[in-house]
Amino acid sequence: MPGMTSPSSSMINNTNGSMMNHTRHMMMHMTFFWGKNTEVVFSGWPGTSSAMYALCILVLFFTAVLTEWLSHSAVLLRGGWILQTVVYTLRTGLSYLVMLALMSFNGGVFIAVIAGHAVGFLVFGSRVFRGSGDMKTADLPLSRCAC
Repeated sequence: MPGMTSPSSSMINNTNGSMMNHTRHMMMHMTFFWGKNTEVVFSGWPGTSSAMYALCILVLFFTAVLTEWLSHSAVLLRGGWILQTVVYTLRTGLSYLVMLALMSFNGGVFIAVIAGHAVGFLVFGSRVFRGSGDMKTADLPLSRCAC
């Protein structure tokens, strides 16, 4: 795949006072790809190590599970308004972080995030682990409107 050139070039003075162009070349995928050599959210992370890629996948999986837990937490219903605001802000920030990770277009990252959301919803949002006396009638959360 052809690499994309960074739009900005830096001009650096060398020892004789002339200016030199230094352009950073980087690969930017615009379709899903498979492989451990990717950058997720931060430059150089997870690198080219298989162990760091596995750690990245695990971190993203548990971040998605945590996001689902925060989405279905009783704190959002029973906590004070400050606590509700903190939980909402944390959940939103984690959701955006997961979305940015998905923009790496790595297939393993995509599967880890989807699996994390699925497991998180199964455990915290669905009726699978709750008693039948629960008043909730639907597994999907209803849209709340303050109209």
